[in-house]
Amino acid sequence: MGSVVAVLGSANADLVVAVPRRPGGGETVLGSDVRVLPGGKGANTAVAAARLGASVIFVGAVGDDAHGALLRESLTTAGVDVGRLRTADRPTGAAFITVTGDGENAIVVSPGANAALTPADVDLSGAAVLVASLEVPIPVVEHAVALAAASGVRAVVNLSPVAALSPATLAGLDPLIVNQHEAAAFGPLLDLGVRSAVVTRGADGADVITADGVRRVPAPRVTPLDTTGAGDAFAGALAHRLAEGDILAAAAEFACRVASISVTRAGAQPSYPTTAELRGDRR
Repeated sequence: MGSVVAVLGSANADLVVAVPRRPGGGETVLGSDVRVLPGGKGANTAVAAARLGASVIFVGAVGDDAHGALLRESLTTAGVDVGRLRTADRPTGAAFITVTGDGENAIVVSPGANAALTPADVDLSGAAVLVASLEVPIPVVEHAVALAAASGVRAVVNLSPVAALSPATLAGLDPLIVNQHEAAAFGPLLDLGVRSAVVTRGADGADVITADGVRRVPAPRVTPLDTTGAGDAFAGALAHRLAEGDILAAAAEFACRVASISVTRAGAQPSYPTTAELRGDRR
């Protein structure tokens, strides 16, 4: 199969506003000028992997509009194969993001064209690893995981946003990626039937969970500027290294380093490091 990464997921325009604090119910807070940036969990993951040198194909959908053109340009510039990115008769998805001074964000997503993706759009030919996230219809993700199992493709799902997956889908995941808050709601993750799991813990790194036990891998200490898209950077870097043949713990340690660099920069896709930048990074 080679070392190609197939990414299935959303492509959104990120409308980002810096705010002094998030507003409460019925409250208005003044923010900065709006920045329009390429984003979406799927597109972010694809760009993160491609900037690290992975061969990436992207399966998704955008609208025939300015935001769709922005996403196509960003993916193509990063080196992502967009031959499986469909133009749908819906507006391109959008994420409305507020970022506070400590780098934390709050996000509302309007799926748009992402909701038009169908199982018929899924093509994993040539891939070694599938990595999917859940801002697209769940039946499409479940079809892709089943196709991966039938094709000898390693399947990874970033359980974000959280949604219920069928037992058959869970059984095909190696690994399931969840953050520490999501993991707390599930109990022992291997009891879900997954082959392995990775729990991301922000500044504390990540826990790699396999049948052999739990291993904590560290993250470099950094001062965060903007955490938007850090989980997607982690997923893309992890999938890249798995496709290259790394064991899960080594891939997760590499992914922690990539995600840590991303949070020191503004935005999602613009924050992702290249391999050359990683070589020059001393953290």
